[in-house]
Amino acid sequence: MLNKNQKIAIYMEDNLDSDYGKMGYGVMRYIPNPVVCVIDSTHHGMQVKDACSLPYDYPVVSTVEEAHKLGAEVLVLGTAPSGGKVPGDWYPPLRQALQFGMSLVNGLHDKLNDQLGEEIQDALTQWIWDVRQPAFTPEIARGRAGELNNTRVLMVGTDMAIGKMTAGLEVYDWIRKQNPSTAFVATGQIGITVTGHGIPLDAFKVDHACGAVETAVLEAADNDFVFIEGQGSLLHPGSSATLSLMRGSCANKLIMCHRAGMTVLRSPDHVRIPPLKEFIQLNESLATVCGSLTAAKTIGVALNTAMLDEQDAIAVIKQTEDEIGLPVQDVYRFGAEKLGAELLKDT
Repeated sequence: MLNKNQKIAIYMEDNLDSDYGKMGYGVMRYIPNPVVCVIDSTHHGMQVKDACSLPYDYPVVSTVEEAHKLGAEVLVLGTAPSGGKVPGDWYPPLRQALQFGMSLVNGLHDKLNDQLGEEIQDALTQWIWDVRQPAFTPEIARGRAGELNNTRVLMVGTDMAIGKMTAGLEVYDWIRKQNPSTAFVATGQIGITVTGHGIPLDAFKVDHACGAVETAVLEAADNDFVFIEGQGSLLHPGSSATLSLMRGSCANKLIMCHRAGMTVLRSPDHVRIPPLKEFIQLNESLATVCGSLTAAKTIGVALNTAMLDEQDAIAVIKQTEDEIGLPVQDVYRFGAEKLGAELLKDT
């Protein structure tokens, strides 16, 4: 599989500046591998920082052939089309990558091993990593993580795609640097790709999802802090992931993630986001279920202020703190110390 010395190119055709580029953004931010370029013909000749809000100077090229000439050894699919399927017009460049001797990292639902595996040129050096495929069938969850004596921190949120993984990795990294033993349980394709391990939660059957989370958390039981990457939202009509994460992890700490200024879900946009303080209480109540399961306390809010300038961001962070009575911070923009210190204080 992917080792941290392999040079990668990120395939983001027509999506470097769109919400569908979330996978590529996460890879650029957190993967330890050297990134030689991003592929997006609509922004050819630019650097990433010229095409979107990310600060990176990676060159943007048009083709897999250009990426190969720059030394790319692995092609990472960096966009997430609606439905999680590999579009038909991606197959020619993917086949070309294999012909050039490159390996593939695929975070979508389709199994590229089944469709392209026979086209691998050198089985000793090439591979296809279908990230979103379960590696095991877990037992049914039994609440065993609740018997652990460590701190289990679950990232929850008011909507999908608002920064739960980013906030989780930022706070995890800050805690790790303070020396407590710390683990990060990745539950989605981006987290698994950048950390090299985890569980693709949305690829497990509903009956197995809680057990998959429980298994992963128990495997990290020797750590003082275990961060569990969040997925979905209790508020979203199309998401059941948060409940599986709560039940499997028996989290005793929660960090609420929210995008500043959001009053409705992005889609469907008729769903109103309730007052943040009430939504925090709902998440805590569902985690503990009237005191029958592990009690979970929200230690703060990770607020995504990417759409605001710095002065407005600082003002809305202070306003939110006054409204909910908890620490609030944009941990990517201003650092994770405020929420990390709250976790250390609270243990």
